[in-house]
Amino acid sequence: MPSPNEITVSNLSRLIGTPDAPTIVDVCIDDDFEDDPRLVPSSFRHPFASIETLLPNLEASRVVIVCHKGKKLSQGAVALLRSHGIPAESLQGGIVAWREAGEPLVSAGKIPNPRSDCGSLWVTRHRPKIDRIACPWLIRRFVDRHARFLFVAPSDVLEVAEKFDATPFDIEDVFWSHRAERCTFDTMIEEFGLHTEALDQLAQIVRGADTNRHDLAPQAAGLLAISVGLSRAYRDDLLQLEAGMQIYDAFYRWARDGTSETHDWPSASIRNQ
Repeated sequence: MPSPNEITVSNLSRLIGTPDAPTIVDVCIDDDFEDDPRLVPSSFRHPFASIETLLPNLEASRVVIVCHKGKKLSQGAVALLRSHGIPAESLQGGIVAWREAGEPLVSAGKIPNPRSDCGSLWVTRHRPKIDRIACPWLIRRFVDRHARFLFVAPSDVLEVAEKFDATPFDIEDVFWSHRAERCTFDTMIEEFGLHTEALDQLAQIVRGADTNRHDLAPQAAGLLAISVGLSRAYRDDLLQLEAGMQIYDAFYRWARDGTSETHDWPSASIRNQ
């Protein structure tokens, strides 16, 4: 049983990927991190000795601290944060327990320009439909919760990326893009190391909708319809992204928890009365 200020691996795993996920801070020392340079999804690294410098960014946040084995470093960091009124918890067993449970870990070296203050910066074509909403959702929910996204004219993506030190995605001839028959969402799951049953199922739906292969998943045609509808409903790409985040939150929870549920009319309870 965890202590009052601990969270178990299974409980944290259920929160990651949802809008209710806590802010996760990795305070592992460099030697432990270099032995396995991967992170709990959506977490970022910060020195344990200067944890209080994060206070301005943690107000009103639920926080989980991750160290190597969930002992002195995370316990101390949690105690300091709680002394400032931050509802902080440590991950029971640390990243070692997370790894031993077979939970996904993000390859830290694949995160472009990770920053704890304002997030990574990405750029793609304006007027997004499917991949260009699905990928930002994946990044914000599983890689970098503070990631920012620029939507610009297709002809300007690469120059904006260069001038503003942003990472281009979902355009031709860049790293984060389609590969063979798979779309950019597939590429990000593969490169970040985020293969789970739910995300792989969601990826198949995204791939079917984004590449017009609706035979891949019965939900693909519906996702296309929703995506086209959103693009018509919003002139502002950033407002469209915020609305699209809720769509992918719903698809993810269905893929994770709801695939066995059906619906009909009249309901079985009414028919049996």
